[in-house]
This record gives sequence, structure tokens and C-alpha cells, in this order.
Amino acid sequence: MSAKAISEQTGKKFLYNNNTLAAVQNRFRYVNVTPATDLNRLAQEHPWLLTERLVVKPDQLIKRRGKLGLVGINLDLQGVKEWLKGHLMKEITVGRAKGVLKNFLIEPFVPHTQDEEFYVCIYATREADHVLFYHEGGVEVGDVDAKAQRLTVAVDDKLSDTQVKEQLLTHVPDDKKDVLASFIVGLFNLYEDLYFTYLEINPLVVTKDGVYVLDLAGKIDATADFICKAKWGDVEFPPPFGREAYPEEAYIADLDAKSGASLKLTLLNPQGRIWTMVAGGGASVVYSDTICDLGGVDELANYGEYSGAPSEQQTYDYAKTILSLMTREKHPNGKVLIIGGSIANFTNVAATFKGIVRAIKDYQGPLKEHEVSIFVRRGGPNYQEGLRVMGEVGKTTGIPIHVFGTETHMTAIVGMALGHRPIPNLPPVAVHTANFLLNANNSPMTPASSRTASFSEPKTTNDVTPPKKSKAGLPPEAQASSVCSGAKATTLFSSHTKAIVWGMQTRAVQGMLDFDYVCSRDQPSVAAIVYPFTGDHKQKFYWGHKEILVPVYKNMADAMKKHPEVDVMISFASLRSAYDSTLEAMQYPQVHTIAIIAEGIPEAQTRKLIKIADEKGVTIIGPATVGGIKPGCFKIGNTGGMLDNILASKLYRPGSVAYVSRSGGMSNELNNIISRSTDGVYEGVAIGGDRYPGTTFMDHVLRYQDTPGIKMIVVLGEIGGTDEYKICQGIKDEVITKPVVCWCIGTCATMFASEVQFGHAGACAHQASETAVAKNQALRDAGAYVPKSFDELGDVIKSVYDDLVAKGTIVPAQEVPPPTVPMDYSWARELGLIRKPASFMTSICDERGQELIYAGMAITEVFKEEMGIGGVLGLLWFQRRLPRYACQFIEMCLMVTADHGPAVSGAHNTIVCARAGKDLISSLTSGLLTIGDRFGGALDAAAKQFSKAFDSGMLPMEFVNKMKKDGKLIMGIGHRVKSINNPDMRVQILKDFVKQHFPSTQLLDYALEVEKITTSKKPNLILNVDGFIGVSFVDLLRTCGGFTRDEADEFVEIGALNGIFVLGRSMGFIGHYLDQKRLKQGLYRHPWDDISYVLPEHMSM
Repeated sequence: MSAKAISEQTGKKFLYNNNTLAAVQNRFRYVNVTPATDLNRLAQEHPWLLTERLVVKPDQLIKRRGKLGLVGINLDLQGVKEWLKGHLMKEITVGRAKGVLKNFLIEPFVPHTQDEEFYVCIYATREADHVLFYHEGGVEVGDVDAKAQRLTVAVDDKLSDTQVKEQLLTHVPDDKKDVLASFIVGLFNLYEDLYFTYLEINPLVVTKDGVYVLDLAGKIDATADFICKAKWGDVEFPPPFGREAYPEEAYIADLDAKSGASLKLTLLNPQGRIWTMVAGGGASVVYSDTICDLGGVDELANYGEYSGAPSEQQTYDYAKTILSLMTREKHPNGKVLIIGGSIANFTNVAATFKGIVRAIKDYQGPLKEHEVSIFVRRGGPNYQEGLRVMGEVGKTTGIPIHVFGTETHMTAIVGMALGHRPIPNLPPVAVHTANFLLNANNSPMTPASSRTASFSEPKTTNDVTPPKKSKAGLPPEAQASSVCSGAKATTLFSSHTKAIVWGMQTRAVQGMLDFDYVCSRDQPSVAAIVYPFTGDHKQKFYWGHKEILVPVYKNMADAMKKHPEVDVMISFASLRSAYDSTLEAMQYPQVHTIAIIAEGIPEAQTRKLIKIADEKGVTIIGPATVGGIKPGCFKIGNTGGMLDNILASKLYRPGSVAYVSRSGGMSNELNNIISRSTDGVYEGVAIGGDRYPGTTFMDHVLRYQDTPGIKMIVVLGEIGGTDEYKICQGIKDEVITKPVVCWCIGTCATMFASEVQFGHAGACAHQASETAVAKNQALRDAGAYVPKSFDELGDVIKSVYDDLVAKGTIVPAQEVPPPTVPMDYSWARELGLIRKPASFMTSICDERGQELIYAGMAITEVFKEEMGIGGVLGLLWFQRRLPRYACQFIEMCLMVTADHGPAVSGAHNTIVCARAGKDLISSLTSGLLTIGDRFGGALDAAAKQFSKAFDSGMLPMEFVNKMKKDGKLIMGIGHRVKSINNPDMRVQILKDFVKQHFPSTQLLDYALEVEKITTSKKPNLILNVDGFIGVSFVDLLRTCGGFTRDEADEFVEIGALNGIFVLGRSMGFIGHYLDQKRLKQGLYRHPWDDISYVLPEHMSM
């Protein structure tokens, strides 16, 4: 949601931090009291409490505290303590909400007279901000809407002192006008700067000393956090009075903040028996409505939603939170869990259901103990597989799980769950995504051979006459009479509409092209993609069986210049960049329609976009929308879901019914309902769930009224706002003459004791007229067809349609089968329809889930158990969890092999490369390439030589003699500097550790016997660090208990031990690189006097 209420303390802190409100007195003098506060220490921490008269009041979003007797006035500190004893942790009822008083504010008392009290309020609407002022304030201010002076400030306009004095302060004494005008202008600037949506001060006291803010209520636009974080600081949004703040709600809110998906949870009654887990902001409201309609309001435990394609892990986390909550207290009648949703547009239903199935398996014991029955209804991409796994887990766990797909009305499972309708025994649904992709007309036509082409390139063929080019920015239907500036086109999309897509959304673009193809369009609807994060290039897509290239541009100007036929922009820009990219798009007169997909754009930015769009005659769909669809012509992004749903809902050809809704998911449900009840959809638009969508219901209803092909209109309204009343007026004034079927969701809100913010930002009633119940009644009274509930919406649509058919207004057309579109390989594999050998196999790491996995061990576990680098190497190199001493030994080996000075070949090469100006990777690689048998590669060779000799039963002397006879060096024996008299301390450190911790050191002991023989001949023929590590590692692999003998030998054979040297020495090489860069050493040139030039003295032919 966007507009969220803040505490009085937070609001005053915002005011007090603002330097422009210089007249405000008494800054930063308040104390917050909670049950944890030590009242006896208050004076010690806030000495001013002993010298001031005080006011104390609860700070918990309670309205009219004065009238409720919840304000203690003109008290000393002892009086405040006494007052708090009678109120702190006391349960009270405010309206229908019952709650406990637990958060209080103590402030200085401001002596003043009644004529020094004033009232001021600023709030936002679609077109303007409104400043209300009344020359009397306080508890008895009354109906300020009716009697206050009102000043309207258009979006993006400024407020002046003169305006305030002339229009608001007419009844204020002259000596107070200047200070009040200055304060109100400063307050308005603060309101805009901090993205307030509502700010009320009552009373505002003005004395000879200055301005005092006594009581304050405010709401800020929480979506503006990315803009205002530095100004706001950390803001805590309190729950409405009467509803506790639960840690589980905070946990889900945190998940939501870290995810691109939408995850919401509000606990209404944790002891309730009816729990919901619904996909989609609109659908979640519809399910809550239906539960309440069927008498379940007192047992409804929660409201929430998950949408926007959450991952399997995110859905698992969400589901386990719900299951944990519902299995804490038993209910005598058992419990029900409703896992519902509309038909998804782009969410992979199977993937999200796999997360839910995991949670059900984890909680199967408690679920059975609490006698939980689960009812599932879902549709959308891969929903058949999702329903299958859900049904399967019911069979394997013994939990009663009833599963239904799109053949069942969306909310039918609510009636089943609550015992109001029987549970049908449906046979398994045979239909599958793949079935829709077979050639339905049995045409023998063979697909054209694949080719690569670009529809942006000119065609040279004369076989087909190309369609006439559109005037830039005008759809063909609108070209007969040019649209003047500021007027919006009635027809937004046609079969020739061309769009630019902002953002690299390849799946959405391919979906649009597949839709174009089944609609038998001549050319793709996507002319180009704008993606600022790469250079200009071309992206490959499919047009039916062919491969085509769509141009991608780094900047919008180039795209618009090269594609003058484009008049639609579909923006997948993020909430942070959507405002700027939309402003830029509106600079081009050719653009007449913009769809903004992003959710969470601050309301102030959206209102500015609406103002500019209205001035330029641009139609905005969104923000927070999936878009819209015009069957047979054009679809926006992911609207309508995948191809199976496009075909099932007959969206490839026009019907006679047009609809408009707020919700994207519910628009897809309307596609389903309308296709089952009528001849199908002519056009459908989801205007978006924000409080101020770019276009309103009425904008589209009027378009539909003026479109001859549309015979009836369906509107799915919702709680919040007053747009639906314009439809009422339009019907009464006979501006709208076509039949309108309308239902407003959110009827449950009037049944809840405390305010609930539903999934859409705009779904919240601020007055009685904004409730869904009031709007449904008004529509019914105006003459719209309004069902009794959403359950009956399809029946009412069918009834109106049948009547139009009977009158001859609608003549259903004969069905024509659409062309076949091949299924993408990736999706076919997802559905399990095909298989293919993988190009790669891996058994050590998996990064696909929520958490990185090393050889089956989650990364969080790796850190929790403090496995260290040695433990990680054990997992990644050996697929084993090695003993602690083995991990330590590996780390010691890395430490002793990390470096051996700049003179060795590897370090030398690294240094030369670094001084030649090469980068880190090049310099490191240069050093690593010197590692081999002569430098550093002795670990593997030593391990192999000593193992072979030891395993064959050869005595140490026999081994030495044989190697001498064969003319071979014993790898791991010998050192340039160290000797028996000058031992290598690295070897000594490792030897002490190995002897103390290894279960057996047979090969090491054998190597030490060989060392005695070789050093007796020459003192520097010692067992060096490479040899020591090599033979000790063989002992480790053979005796630690984690490997068979064959496995241990295989790791030696494949070169695992040299990996120790490579990894260890890389640390040293990097050190040398950084050292040379830090010392700023120049290009290295080897000195002549260190080179022997041995050229031949004479050469003759």
C-alpha cells in the first residue's frame, strides 16, 4: 500500500526537524511512554517535566481522543503518573474496535484561550491538494468539511502567502494573519517535500509567542521511501487501533521488502478457524468478501496475498508462516485453509505450489492434529502441474486436500469449505497446456522454414502489398480526423498498432508476438525495445515458426526516430525509474498510449504524470497493472497469461463484451468468466490498483460506449475512491446507454472491527461513500446490473448477454480456429513434455534455490558450524564433510604454500606482468602458468611415487636405488636452501600437527625413512614441503574414514593435491601484484649484465 498512517510523535518529529517552520515553538519536547517505561526515571531523563505543566494522551491512531476523555490536561508530573496508572494497559472500545492503551505521549501544556485555536488540514486528491482552514479549532470543531475555508492547489502548483490570506484567513484577526499564512505555506511545502498524503492539525494554537502544534494526525506515502529515506529516517507504521502488531506480520513485510514479488499478511483473529492463502491483490479481496458473505467474518483469521511471481522459496516462507500460525490453537470444529486465486498472467503456478507443498509436508503432523482441511482453486501458467502436486501431497500425507482448476468458479471453494455447497468428486482434468498447441483445424499446411529476419528492415518482395504506414502517433482508426492536443483517442489499439517496450522483458515480448501470431496479424506489434543498460543491438524472438530480430536501443530518442509508426509504449521500468522514463516518452507526440507496469510509484509522481498526460492527450494505463488486451488486435505485456489461456478464453478474436477492472489477476478471471458466459471479450483493461490510476473506470466506459463493436460493458470496481459514482451519473444522464454489469469488491471491509488495507494501494475507504457496499447500491439504484455477490457475477453477465442475443443486438459469429504456435523449448521442458541430455553435470554446488548449496549443505549451515576454508574445500573438492583436524590441516597447507618470495618463477612472472601494466587476472595467470613438475607441481608426483613404492612393498632403500637406476628424481625430495642441518620450519610445523592429530601416518613414516637415506648422501636432499604435503594428504585420505581406498587413490590420480599448491600460491601471487602496484613500479627490463650473449662469431653459406 502507499498511504500509511504515522504516529503523532513521528509527525511532530517531521515538523520539528523542518527549519522553514520557524514560528513553531516547543520543539522536541515530548516523552514517549510504553509499558516498559520506568516512570520513576522520567524526571531524571527529562528534567523539564519537573518545571512544566503537562499534557498526556495515547498515541495509537485513535480519533477524537478529547471527546473520549483520553487526554490528561494541565497536570504536574505526579498527576501524569496517576493518570497513566488509570489508563496504561487498559482495554477500551472505540467505535467497533477494541484495543489496549499501551503507547502514550507527554508534552508541555500550552496555556491559551479558545480564540487562539485554529484548524488546518491538507489532503490529496487526483487533480489537486486541498488546504482546509477554520478559524475555530479543538474538540468541538464539528464538521469541518462543511464549514471550513478551502483552497485548492493544482498538482505541481505552489502555494503563496497571498493566496492563503485571501482565501483561508478571512475570519482571522489581522495580527495573526502573517504568522498563520507563513506557517500554512511552510506546512504545505513540508507536506509536499516529505510526501504526505494527509496532514491534520487540530488545534493549531497561535499566541503572541508563536505557533504551537497541539494534536496532529498524518499519513505519508510509504512507497516514497527510496526518495525520502534520508529525511524520514526509520519510520515505524503503527497498526490501526484494535489490532495488534504481530511479529509474523513484520516477518512477511520484511520478505516483501526484499522481494520483487508482493507478499502481504494481516492477522484479524489468530483464534479463527478460516485461514486464507490467496494469490493476487484483487482475488484476495474477493475471497474475503465471499467468506464474510457466507457468515464467516467472526472466524476469518487473516487477510493476505502473494503475487508477482514469488519464487518457490519465498512461497515456502510465506506458507510456513501461515501454517505455523494456524496450528497453534485448536478449534473444536477443526480448521480450513483456502488456497485460492484468479487465473495468473505470468506467475508459474507449479513453482509457487511446490513451495506450498514443501510447507504442508513440514507441517503435516500439526495439520492433521488440528483437523485442517485444505481447498485449492487456481489457474494460470503450468497450473495443471501445480494442481497435480497439490493433490498428490494430500494423498501421501493423509490431509484432506480438495483441488480445482479453471473449470470451477473462483470462489466456489469458499462455499465448499464452509459447508454451504457439496464438494464434487471431479475426475482428473485431462486438459493440458500442450493440448492447445496442436493444429486445431487439421490443416496439412507445413510451417515455413526457419529464417532470421527483422521486421524493422524494409521488404523487397512484391508479392504482398504492405499496409499503408500510419501517421506517427495515430492509430489507423483515428487518422480520419486528427486528434487535437489534449483530446484522447477512443480507439487505443488496432491490428496495426506498434509498440516500444521499455525494459528487457523477453518473456513478455515473446508472449505479445505469440498473441499477434494467433490473431493472424500481418506483423508483430513490438517494433523495438529500449534498454538503457546495453548498447544498440538486436534480440532474437519467434514469429510462429520463424526466428526474427527485434532492434534494441540504448536510448528512447533513437527508437522513436527510427520507428515513427509506434504510438504505444509499454514500460517495464522499475518503480524508481518509471516516472522519468514516462516523462521522456510523453515528449514524443507520436506516443498516444503508455502502459506503466511497475507497482509502488509514489502517488505524487503519478499525479504529475496524469496532469501532463491529460494536457498532451496521452492515455496512461497503470501504474501497478498487468495492462490490457484487445482480442484479435493487441495485448500489453503479460496480459491474458500464456497461450493456453489466450486460446481457452478465445482472446485471439473479438467478442461483444468489454470490461474494465483494477486488478490484473482479476482481469484474467474476467476473461475466463466472460468467455464461458458470452461470445467473448472485445477489449479489456486493468487500470491498476493504485489510488490514482492513469485512467479511470469512466474514461474506458465512455470509450466502450462510443465503440460500435461493444454491445455490453462489465466493470469490476472495488472499495476506495469514488470513480464508480461517475458511472452512476453517466447511466442516469443517459451518456451511457449500453448495458453495464458492475460489481465492487471489498464488501467485507464494513464487517471488520478495525481498518484493513487490502492488497491494492487504493483499496481503502476513507468515508462511507467509498465502501463497496455503498457503491454497489448506488450502481443498482442508477440502473446498472449488480449481482448479489461475486459468486453470481457470471450468471448476471450471461443473463444480460442472452437478452441481447434474443433481441438481435448481438449475433454470435462462427468460430474460426487460430493458427498453431509452437511451444518454447524451455516451457515444454518445464511441463515435462520433453527431455534432453544436459550439456553439463555438477554434483558440488546448486545456486538455483533461495540459498546457495555446497555439496548438499546450505551456506547458512556452513557458517553456523564454522567450517572455515578447509571445510568448504572438503565440500567442494571432495564432497565430504571432513573431520575438524583435516580441515585445519588443509588450511595450514594453504598458509605454508602461500608464498616463497619474489625469486621463484611464479612470483617473478607475476611481478613482471604487473609492472607491464597488466591487470590482476592476467598477472595472476602468468604466475600460475609456471606451475608444473619443476615448480610447485611436486605434490601430486610425490604422492604417486611414494604411494606406489609403499603399496608394492618396496623397502625405502630399494625405492631409492630403483629411482637412481631408472635415472629419475624422487619428487618431493631436495631443497636449494634448506638441509638436514637447516631444516624447513614449514615442514616441522606440519609434521608436529600431523603426528599429533592423524590416526595413522604410514606413508609419511615411509617418506621420512627415505629422507634418512637421501640426506646421508647429501644434506639438502630432505623431504621438502611439497613432498611432505603430498604424502601426508595420502595418509589423510586413506585414514580419515571418509573415503574408500579406491576413492582416495582417485583423488590423487586426478590432481587434487596440486590444487592445494595452486590455491595457496595464488594468495602470494596476488600479494606480489598488489605490492608492485602499491610501490608504483615501472616496466621491468632485465639488465644486460645478467644475460650471457652467446651468438656465433661467424656464419657462412
